[in-house]
Amino acid sequence: MSNAPTFPLPDESPKAATASVNQAQAEFLAGMPASNRQDFIDAKRGFVGTIKDAEYMTLGGKRKSWTLAPYTFLEGDEAPDTINPSLWRQAQLNMNHGLYEVVPTVYQVRGFDMANMTIVEGDTGIIIIDAMSTEESAIAAIELYREHRGDRPVVAVIITHSHADHFGGIKGVASMEDFASGRIPLIVPDQFMEHTVSENIYSGVAMRRRAMYQFGIMLEPGERGHVDNGLGKTFGMGAMGLAPPNDLIMATGDERMLDGVRMVFQLAPDTESPAQMHIYMPELKVLNMAENSVHTFHNLLPFRGAQVRNTLDWSYYLGEALQLWGGEATTLIGQHHWPTWGADNIVEFLKIQRDLYKHVHDQTLRLLNKGLTSIEIAEQLKLPKSIDESWFVRGYYGSLSHNVKAIYQLYLGWYDAVPAHLNPLTPVEQGRKMVEYMGGPDAVVAKAQIDFDKGEFRWVAQILNHVVFADACFKPARALLADTYEQLGYMAECATWRNAYLKGAQELRQGVPAMPNARPMDVGMMKALHTDQIFGMLGTRVDPQAAEGLHLVINLTFTDRKEEMVLNLENSTLTYMGGRLEVDAHLSLVLTRSTFDQVLAKKLAFPDAVASGDITFTGDITKFGQLFALFEEQNAAFAIVEP
Repeated sequence: MSNAPTFPLPDESPKAATASVNQAQAEFLAGMPASNRQDFIDAKRGFVGTIKDAEYMTLGGKRKSWTLAPYTFLEGDEAPDTINPSLWRQAQLNMNHGLYEVVPTVYQVRGFDMANMTIVEGDTGIIIIDAMSTEESAIAAIELYREHRGDRPVVAVIITHSHADHFGGIKGVASMEDFASGRIPLIVPDQFMEHTVSENIYSGVAMRRRAMYQFGIMLEPGERGHVDNGLGKTFGMGAMGLAPPNDLIMATGDERMLDGVRMVFQLAPDTESPAQMHIYMPELKVLNMAENSVHTFHNLLPFRGAQVRNTLDWSYYLGEALQLWGGEATTLIGQHHWPTWGADNIVEFLKIQRDLYKHVHDQTLRLLNKGLTSIEIAEQLKLPKSIDESWFVRGYYGSLSHNVKAIYQLYLGWYDAVPAHLNPLTPVEQGRKMVEYMGGPDAVVAKAQIDFDKGEFRWVAQILNHVVFADACFKPARALLADTYEQLGYMAECATWRNAYLKGAQELRQGVPAMPNARPMDVGMMKALHTDQIFGMLGTRVDPQAAEGLHLVINLTFTDRKEEMVLNLENSTLTYMGGRLEVDAHLSLVLTRSTFDQVLAKKLAFPDAVASGDITFTGDITKFGQLFALFEEQNAAFAIVEP
């Protein structure tokens, strides 16, 4: 369960912006690009219809899956002092919701989820491009389309890349039997399945906890709370699914004729996701850039955690799309945000974004080769005016600062070559020594209050973080650090920065939210994993103290996959080898991978599977229980802004 502290907390509601923040917001507003309402025109263009507040219920009808009603505060003309004026603009644009005609026969449902659903009308039915996050969102989107365009059947589904906000609603689009039988093509980029299931396996619990900060989960919408996520408003609540594809795009230039609509594909791996592709519809002159070219500077390393994205590849594939279809395409769409119309506008849009990613890459490398650290580069590097004056490069989802640090990490790693940083003390130890050197927690907080009043929030956050890690029970430090995070959040143009700061303030005031331990992995997700990935994941959960001195060898034969594997627990480490069995194993099991997945997911008790004959064995059956007793429960509510 949660490790929320039991000591008194600074139980305070969000506060107003300080005078220094008010001044900073005014200065930021003065430095923003020239006023241009074209995005507001484009975001509304082609509107067909919607439902009130884009609101729909969960499958059981017991609660709201999604609603934009709490965000009506965004309807004002001017940004309040608690919201960065540039982020306010983006948040207003992301309030547009409903069914939109992009060009005749191409429609998008926007504002019903974080991502868009694109619907292409063919000769006999509709082709769905991306299934959104949840079954509920997909159903709501298709129902909205059919209300206005008729009950056309789904004849093909395309998933552009391997992130859950684009495939999670797959069960709301068609049945698993439709895909398994091949009746409905499910088309994805090469390596989609491998990356979909592997990106979150080993560090999935930590990623989900950190995502609460990235996306502001549990922040109340409002002028002092959640405003937007940059790419879209937020995520809906509901059921997520995954279906194995039945058609892979293997190379740029691959084509498919789907219900009379010709589509040409461009692979763009290792960009915004490890498996991603763009789509061009020549007869319609519509170019779909998936998530690689949207109305924000994307992130190169999400706060939730991931492998650093390849900036050079990202720029290259934008340039390749420009070379392939620039000047020909007259409409550009993405799976977030609103379209861009006009061949010349599209060329300019792609050129600037191509050069954005390449410029930041090249200049980061130039400066790191001068010996600057990632923090120093992030302070020094500025975008050229010819790029920075465009609204669609603003850092609503990926700031210039943290993207620079991601590029540095890709090339040089975490270590900046300063020996003092090679083996630092833990945050708790650092905090205690820092506070001791500065004269104790009361003295530090008193000095920090002076700097807070001057608006030196970055420094105050750094120093008070030491005090909180030295003594999490010291209420004055928690309270002032929460206030500091809050003011930093109010000033942030990047939605994910705002979310992280405000979430940190919330947890300093209210404690870590109560959550159960991490749930077992969904059976459907496990089905997509290779067997060695399953055991790779389990190896990360072995309690080394409990395993000390144990030696277990277990053979596994999976009859449905014709796989053999031997597990070896030794030296408090679980290793595995496929394609062989050990003669002297302590235990040998014969079963299906499906049965094994059910046991792991706690849908089937191991003794029951043995009793029913679904699992047969030779050797000491107690060894299986011994092994599984070593796997730790995973805490889904670990502390972040305190020890």
